[in-house]
Amino acid sequence: MKVLPLFMDGAAILEPKVYGDHRGYFMESYNEQVLHEQGIQHVFIQDNQSLSAEAGVLRGLHYQLQPKAQTKLVRVISGAIYDVIVDVRTSSPTFGRWKSVILSEYNQRQLLVPQGFAHGFCTLVPHSLVTYKVDAYYSPEHDRGILWNDPALAIDWPVTKPILSEKDQKHPLLKDAELNSTN
Repeated sequence: MKVLPLFMDGAAILEPKVYGDHRGYFMESYNEQVLHEQGIQHVFIQDNQSLSAEAGVLRGLHYQLQPKAQTKLVRVISGAIYDVIVDVRTSSPTFGRWKSVILSEYNQRQLLVPQGFAHGFCTLVPHSLVTYKVDAYYSPEHDRGILWNDPALAIDWPVTKPILSEKDQKHPLLKDAELNSTN
């Protein structure tokens, strides 16, 4: 598995080895030993999955506060997403900066989202099935978010009128969000 670090500390794209032939393909989507050899030491304790029936569904931007902050390892089983991370670590030199990647059933890439990052994605095609591992359980009292279209972030989303949950429509701007002072 190749680990391609992003410009933000701890964030990375993971590219598994895919062995394909006329029948289809085989790959290891997760191997703790291989990741540990690459310096990724997270212990994932829960798997989550979401299905978005339509293109243009936007989920996010979500994060959890300490002591329940989560590292996520995100991948697409079917379909394709425009995946976004935002550094919300107030002491970070990249605070408030974002990065996007395309994850799809075709490129088999995975995104490692460290603690201290908000995460969201927009589906590019109907019936996109996304799964992700986390290293901390969901905690409603620590659950927070940032408004997807915060002008200060200026995220270049692939839609202007996304399909949003009621919760995701009401997140605050980054400047008004509750953040951990360090992560």
